[in-house]
Amino acid sequence: MESSEEVAPAVRSILASARERAGGDERVTVTARSLPEAFERASADGRVPVIAEVKPTSPTTDGERTDDPVELAQGMVEGGAAALSVLTEPDHFGGDPETLTAIREAVDVPVLRKDFILEESQLDTVQADVVLLIARFVEDLESLLTAARERGFQVLVETHTESEVEAALAAGADIVGINNRDLAQLEVDLETFERVAPAVPDDVTLIAESGITERADVRRMCQAGADGLLVGSAIMDGDVRANTQRLTETDV
Repeated sequence: MESSEEVAPAVRSILASARERAGGDERVTVTARSLPEAFERASADGRVPVIAEVKPTSPTTDGERTDDPVELAQGMVEGGAAALSVLTEPDHFGGDPETLTAIREAVDVPVLRKDFILEESQLDTVQADVVLLIARFVEDLESLLTAARERGFQVLVETHTESEVEAALAAGADIVGINNRDLAQLEVDLETFERVAPAVPDDVTLIAESGITERADVRRMCQAGADGLLVGSAIMDGDVRANTQRLTETDV
């Protein structure tokens, strides 16, 4: 795991909170909805596979979205989202596990739990279809990935560099995200995905994360090999149904 001294202060603060956050009292088990199959259904329906993110706020955005998160999630699905991402990190993103539970009960697409999970006990917080593990910050990625799968979760392993992709694959990851945001400086560069994507084998589901705001960005990431896209701010800023529809329409 990379030292928190090597990341932006905002991320350092998030990691400090994550280390102090306890897990659940009982082991969670889940029958997960398949994320790869959801991507396949979207593609078959003529939609770009997008994971739309319910994100009340974040250290990299201004303001806070206070709408009913369930209604936001339903609007995203109506707009064509193949899956949803729901923040459960409370201190910096305004998320909570109860919101994820309510959203998952209200929709029929896979739901990703977006959080900074560092310890096995933190998996036992809430049922989700997919959990996020960030390769840069997990001490023993293989063990935590295995523990998540034993509970029934699918696992999205987030990377930013070729070496992190190699670590994810060595740990057994079959869903890999490449984050265009550098957590050291919080700068976004879509060239990151284009540079790192060739390191991911064709049989691994590949997701482009961060910095996708326009249809041209969607086209660019798909042409670079993305099987799906994770989009937050560009959907949350305004009419979520219309924004989702705009980014899932295929002319790519």
